[in-house]
Amino acid sequence: MERVIVAGVDRSARSRVAADWAAHEALLRGCSLHVVHVSPLNGLDAAEQWPYRPEIVADQGLDRVMARHPALRAESVRLTGTASRALNSQSRETEMIVLGLRGEGGHAGLPLGSTALAVAGAAACPVVLVPSGLACDGPVRRPDKVTLGVDARDPADAAIDFAFDAAGRRGVRLHALHAWKLPPSAAEWPFGVPGEERATWEDHEVQLLSDALRPWREKYPDVRVLEDVVLFTPAEGLIRSSGNTELIVLGRQASGDARADGADSSGLGSVAHALLRHTKCPVAVVPS
Repeated sequence: MERVIVAGVDRSARSRVAADWAAHEALLRGCSLHVVHVSPLNGLDAAEQWPYRPEIVADQGLDRVMARHPALRAESVRLTGTASRALNSQSRETEMIVLGLRGEGGHAGLPLGSTALAVAGAAACPVVLVPSGLACDGPVRRPDKVTLGVDARDPADAAIDFAFDAAGRRGVRLHALHAWKLPPSAAEWPFGVPGEERATWEDHEVQLLSDALRPWREKYPDVRVLEDVVLFTPAEGLIRSSGNTELIVLGRQASGDARADGADSSGLGSVAHALLRHTKCPVAVVPS
């Protein structure tokens, strides 16, 4: 079966940035790229549609990525219906879906689009959400790592595997970030936790992370790993990391897998929601 990456496009510049990222990823993985546009089912006559012509949006997206990546195997696809449902139906036979954090709809200050959230919360494959600022904001960055957000007490195997594989393909380090907090007993110290006590707790967190990653280090022996245990909330730690990493990888909580129709984004969880509102790099959400 052909391995395919889907790039969802509309008429926005944001979707063009995401499609370009998807094209790079398809070349990196040796996949074909499907440039997909979903138009609504409700029929409008030509006058009411103008200047929106749904039949050419995907073709134009394909032309743009082929102009930049002539070696790419790619085709355009037009679907009809609700965007999240159409894309989630594609996810069952797709290696990855790539979308902009938001599309052409919504008001200018909206950080996240409903389609992006619904697809990331329910797709059967990994979904990468790409911020538009990746193309134009700030100085050119040369990130040398992929960052994995991991809960060492409940590691998400699929996300860990995806992150190791992504780092290996890029030839960069894997930054495995585990966030922890002081235990409730810390409140018993009226003048703050003694350094020796805190060091003991932190050493325990370090060991948990090392144990969680050991099988994947063995599976991917060529991937260099930076194990990072931070005393932040998970969202804060990942947001801080997003400015100097190529990609952040998160596992999606299992409850999201039950929503195959894209009706909502409940599977993402609070950490992913907070990260996606502030990220400076693409974020991959990987189902369990």
